[in-house]
Amino acid sequence: MTQAINQLAALADYLQEQRSKILQAWHHSVADDPQLTTADKLSRIQFTDHIPQVLDAYERRLRAEDPGEKRRARIEQRESAAEHGLHRWQQGYDQRETMREWGHLHLCVLRELEVYAAEHQWLEESVMPTARATLVRLCAEGVCESAARFARLQQMEAASRVRDLEQALQNLSELERERTEMWRAVAHDMRGTVSVISNASAILTSDAVEDPARTQFSGVLERSVASLRGLLGDLLDLGRLEAGQEQRKIVAFDAATILKEFCESMRILASQRNLFLKTDGPPTLPVKGDPTKVRRIVQNLVLNALSVTERGGVLVTWQEREVSGTPQWIVCVQDTGPGLDIAHAAPFEQMLKQATAESHDVERRAGLAGDDAASAEAAPTLASKSTYPSASAAGGEGIGLSIVKRLCELLDASLELETAAGTGTTFRIVFPRHYDTSDLINA
Repeated sequence: MTQAINQLAALADYLQEQRSKILQAWHHSVADDPQLTTADKLSRIQFTDHIPQVLDAYERRLRAEDPGEKRRARIEQRESAAEHGLHRWQQGYDQRETMREWGHLHLCVLRELEVYAAEHQWLEESVMPTARATLVRLCAEGVCESAARFARLQQMEAASRVRDLEQALQNLSELERERTEMWRAVAHDMRGTVSVISNASAILTSDAVEDPARTQFSGVLERSVASLRGLLGDLLDLGRLEAGQEQRKIVAFDAATILKEFCESMRILASQRNLFLKTDGPPTLPVKGDPTKVRRIVQNLVLNALSVTERGGVLVTWQEREVSGTPQWIVCVQDTGPGLDIAHAAPFEQMLKQATAESHDVERRAGLAGDDAASAEAAPTLASKSTYPSASAAGGEGIGLSIVKRLCELLDASLELETAAGTGTTFRIVFPRHYDTSDLINA
């Protein structure tokens, strides 16, 4: 028994020595899988993520001599696997891609175990079966933890959407209350109730309504109808994205031109709210991607930023960078709003902020240098000039952010959130600068 324990410890030491080889083989295996495309857009550090900690825990389980040590290693392994799933969600993976990656990792470690077994045929009979069984548990738990984390994140997105729908229903209830009060004043003999819109139309065409009241109610009706129209449009867009009916159309385009033209078209809306809308970035930024979907992502974020900003305004910036040889480009939407108190933010925002912070921690622990080190830094935020208690109190973010997240997944882009109460909010989207030639269509 003691000899088998010592041999398992020696095997763990061997796997530690082969760590770089295993991770490299895993990276190549994923890159060669035609069903996995998102990994090609990540830097090496972003790709390996929490997997070194998972392998550390596996090796500790091999070395463990008592059940307590094994249990602690197993808990750590499961926690690292769950965080890996969280970051894959934040980096734009879908659940199927994450599961397939675990399968490739399993095979790469298994191959190294077989190499070791072939070179050490004198091992105790129980050593290799124990190592293989522990590996199966590792990958099974990794798949389960990643799947559970994805399911939880989907529930949080759904909860944010429910909050938007509840807000819409509350607005309708308020409109109904106003309609009822006004109707009692001008037409007490009206029987029954009809829908909010038809009643409002009846009131507006009634000669009994004074012009000031007509104008007031017309404004309420117009705002409510516009809000509902936008909500229904967002729900339709989100439904198409979740049903897989949206496809990316990759072309070469100038991101700087697209962003400047969009922001110019939004300045009137910003000025109506006495807010600035500024841009900053290189005059040209040639990239490949889907310009329509990039514009939709920025539009949702800018509209959201304008809606929660009381004073000051919004800054849209863009730049290019290269991380571990991987070309990327970035767009940031920063506002001078009140920021989010994450402890009281919507669940979707809480998880996105957590994923962003931990992703940067992973990169910093990897000891990056130069441009790589800059990629591990949090996105900058502007000083808050607003006094609302929380951006999340404004409502309307759940569906909009879900659409942004789904579009990022479609474009293999990662979404980051930096915010705190009193510091404003920044959303940073990291896009790949190039896609496979098979994705390209004629511009």
